[in-house]
Amino acid sequence: MTLRRLVVSLVAAITAVAVLAGAAGCADPAPTDAAGPVAASSTTGAASTPASGAAVPSTLAFTARTVGGAAFDGATLAGKPTVLWFWAPWCPTCAGQAKGVKTAAEQLAGKVNVVGVGGLDDEDAMRRFITQWKLDAVPHLSDEAGTVWKKFGVTSQSTFVLLDSRGTVVHKGVLTGDALPGRAAALT
Repeated sequence: MTLRRLVVSLVAAITAVAVLAGAAGCADPAPTDAAGPVAASSTTGAASTPASGAAVPSTLAFTARTVGGAAFDGATLAGKPTVLWFWAPWCPTCAGQAKGVKTAAEQLAGKVNVVGVGGLDDEDAMRRFITQWKLDAVPHLSDEAGTVWKKFGVTSQSTFVLLDSRGTVVHKGVLTGDALPGRAAALT
């Protein structure tokens, strides 16, 4: 192989990797509403005892703080299927999933826990994201340190972790916002 052909092949490979990395990062959905004033999120933690007296599986043995500042105990999720949505405020893919998360939470209220786990930025940015995408009815954890992300082995934003009622992880990965309500309903 000539030096020129080697250089051309190398440049083509680097370009392909860069394009794929950029495409994997996110789409760029336009927001449907302009961000309103930054308001304190009404997201609060659930009660400190597990739902229906269920035993607490190790997957739900964690504590955190909500974006609204309340204490949150993962044990409160025990006994019901749970959707954990790991997102970042600057992620366009996460913004595109927001409507599906909101829909799933509304349709499955009382049947499936839906909890957002914001990370990779500061709490003010998380609060603005929640307000912009009208996600106040969904509890959101502020995980600036990445503690909950690490517990579930999440390494990038826009990841969903679906747990059955026993706390067993049945899905970990990307889902579209449109697919989420159906996947979450299948947990019941």
